[in-house]
Amino acid sequence: MAMIAPIAALGVAGLALLRRSDKRDDQAEWARLAALQPRTPKRFKASMLRGLPEPARRFFAFAITEGTLLFPVVTLEMTGSFAMGRKDAPHEKPMRARQILAAPHGFVWQMETSGALGLSGSDSGRWTRFWMAGLVPVGRFGDNEDHRHPAFGRYVAESLFWAPAALLPAVAGEAVRWAKVDDATAEVCITHDGLEQRVEIEVDADGQPRLVRFQRWTDANPAKHYRYQPFGGYLSDFQSHQGYQLPMHVEAGNHFETPDYFPFFRADISRISFPIPG
Repeated sequence: MAMIAPIAALGVAGLALLRRSDKRDDQAEWARLAALQPRTPKRFKASMLRGLPEPARRFFAFAITEGTLLFPVVTLEMTGSFAMGRKDAPHEKPMRARQILAAPHGFVWQMETSGALGLSGSDSGRWTRFWMAGLVPVGRFGDNEDHRHPAFGRYVAESLFWAPAALLPAVAGEAVRWAKVDDATAEVCITHDGLEQRVEIEVDADGQPRLVRFQRWTDANPAKHYRYQPFGGYLSDFQSHQGYQLPMHVEAGNHFETPDYFPFFRADISRISFPIPG
């Protein structure tokens, strides 16, 4: 019995060190991505849309005002809900989060839910690390292909509607290719560091996006087997921010546009900014 207290103290100290290590990793990755913002960004011109399929031209003409500085890196603050269950028992929790997007290089999403046993932690292109009540590590994984592929899909898709400059060929270069799907839909294909992701964006007659969809590598199925499945979300409440028209409400989930669609993520954006290097 005399040994229990010292052992417990060592365990608590070890968890505290792990928690601090997680926070340092978050800060370092956030800083790395923020530093990718160009110091002298180009300004948007309609001529940059030449050669793009018509739905893509319509989208960029809506999303970016002529003369706008083309910032590929964006930071967001949000509130909303995050469901940790299933469609028939979603177990939604109120959440708040902050995020940096820097496609194709990475992202960090720092989230916390409310309640005594709330979750807090981060998701990124390199890891998923969450804690229950700030004390117990849960959901820790990463550094493998089953994590890299779905993470890449997520931040490419989110950058499309929250950081459209990052998917503009005049900014991204040959890593980005656009194709027409139909009169209302364009597909972007982006490659980086051995990864490739295709995302479709559907727009109305004025170019305002209605939704995004893509095939995401995931084990969110009854068999818990990794495979490509439809994923996507709906975009609404567009507002102007420094020359960009961006959605302030997003809902997204697995099995998009099927009877099994489960929108486990709902977010309302409270702040959007473009970090300036230095």
